Amino acid sequence: MDKVQNGNYVQVHYEGHLESGQMFDSSRGGQPLEIKVGDGQLIAGFEEALLGMKPEETKKVTLTPEKAYGERDEALERSFERSQMPPGMDPKVGDTVALHTTQGHQVPVKIKAVDEQKVVVDLNHPLAGETLTFDIEVMGVTDNPTQVGCGCGCESHGDDTAPPTDCGGCGTSGGCC
Repeated sequence: MDKVQNGNYVQVHYEGHLESGQMFDSSRGGQPLEIKVGDGQLIAGFEEALLGMKPEETKKVTLTPEKAYGERDEALERSFERSQMPPGMDPKVGDTVALHTTQGHQVPVKIKAVDEQKVVVDLNHPLAGETLTFDIEVMGVTDNPTQVGCGCGCESHGDDTAPPTDCGGCGTSGGCC
């Protein structure tokens, strides 16, 4: 394959950094992430950056919130009765926990407030409102998948019908990045 196009399977290593320079995610030290370009598995700006790249090519791309996880929406706050929390859970302000959707996906949410009766969570993605910089290296481009599982190397499952197990993001809308 010459260049990445929609419909290709791409194996890619990446490092993601916040504007402060703090790394928030990386595939380095493990198997490359594999995605099918155009399937919406990753944030839009990351997929767009891959288009036209060749194997062994590297690129640094900075994504505004609109091309990443969107702007923060202060209206995305929800209250839950403490009785709806799992037994033994002791929620604390600032904790990130996973909510399960009716489709079986997990969504990370941050606890904003806690009292005796309720827990208030922020449903914005933890990286919403952030400008993100990715160092991307295309490792391979193929017409067919080369990895077993969801493509991030965790091999926990191969579809979106099962909730994620041990990789902390697979199976959710937007994938691992």
